[in-house]
Amino acid sequence: MNRMQLRFLSRSENEVFARNVVAAFALPLNPTLSELSDVKTAVSEAVTNCIVHAYPEEENWITISCETSGDKLHIIVSDSGKGIEDIARALTPFYTTCPGEERSGMGFTIMQTFMNEFHVTSEPGKGTRVEMTKRFGGTAEADAR
Repeated sequence: MNRMQLRFLSRSENEVFARNVVAAFALPLNPTLSELSDVKTAVSEAVTNCIVHAYPEEENWITISCETSGDKLHIIVSDSGKGIEDIARALTPFYTTCPGEERSGMGFTIMQTFMNEFHVTSEPGKGTRVEMTKRFGGTAEADAR
């Protein structure tokens, strides 16, 4: 088992930094390029959600915690931003709180699709926590995609 924690400001240029740090942390698990791409995409979506939705008018902290266990990478992306009032609605494909912008409303759907496990908790005014797990090594679920 290995663990790491990363804390950075909610600036768009930090999205690439975050996805690459998590990908580098996952390398000892010997992921395929496809599996690594899945992780990077899911982390990008989670961080972008923090930047766009949690802190729309300010910069604040985003935290990523990762842990490896066996063939699994566990990732938690959290913020202390505005939170989500209706998680079920937010998880609906194409739902966005920014309809005037070029946002597809697919961030959570992408995270769910690319990861083996996915869970969101949030409290309005206190922040959001996205938990994701990726299993490496050609599991049946990964092969089915």
